[in-house]
Amino acid sequence: MTAAWPEAPVALPSPVVDNHCHLDHRVKGGLLIPVEEALERAAAVGVTRIVQVGCDIESSRWAVEAATAHPSVVAAVALHPNDAARMSESELDDALAEIDRLAADPSVRAVGETGLDYFRTGAEGQPAQHRSFREHIAIAKRHDRTLVIHDRDAHDDVLAIIDDVGAPDRWVMHCFSGDADFARACVERGAHLSFAGTVTFKNAENLREALLATPLDRILVETDAPFLTPMPHRGKPNASFLIPHTVRFMAEVLGVDLTALCDAINANTDRAFGGSWPQFGS
Repeated sequence: MTAAWPEAPVALPSPVVDNHCHLDHRVKGGLLIPVEEALERAAAVGVTRIVQVGCDIESSRWAVEAATAHPSVVAAVALHPNDAARMSESELDDALAEIDRLAADPSVRAVGETGLDYFRTGAEGQPAQHRSFREHIAIAKRHDRTLVIHDRDAHDDVLAIIDDVGAPDRWVMHCFSGDADFARACVERGAHLSFAGTVTFKNAENLREALLATPLDRILVETDAPFLTPMPHRGKPNASFLIPHTVRFMAEVLGVDLTALCDAINANTDRAFGGSWPQFGS
């Protein structure tokens, strides 16, 4: 393992799931942990299962291949909203058809990350994002998959579309970025909220307030690796083996026993993603 990666933290007392990871993404300098090594390092600290998330056709196909080859991994497939905004209408048609095909694969548990992103896409690209989001919701319902939502600076419109078309039975707000009021609004509609390393950042008091407003049985944890590395390693590459930093921080904020939080996250992830799957090495 290259020295550019942070050292592994102390293992968690009970297993948890990284419900949003990009094992195929290289970080600055071209670094990439081989999948088997990434799974081994994560399992060594108590992160025994992973949801590998696609953001375009290539990475969605890769997610299906990785999940097929590794029992502790399941796949999510989708077009990222910023990618959808750059496509022509016919390109988007073709890409959505391929996501629909991939979503039928038994290794796929989720359709995502889809949603809306107004930070990187301006008003001219928003109609394509809206269309793509609605189509992904339909795909999730058609295949009985969990919907994984990317939401950046678009809280009101995400909920407006969910209210208009109706959410699938299971849906997750990936890397939750709203405040306590938005957390309550999502939970009221049936969402699970997934917290990333950003909840540990000093300037993220709104996320900590949102965490406190979220019922224990709706809380998930993720890395979004190799991005959003938790403190004390912010700015370095992220990986699933760093989740213990985030979970320990969340337990302190919530004032709950660490083992109890791990057990809740594990059970919540099973419910959110349609049932359990094997832990690494089992």
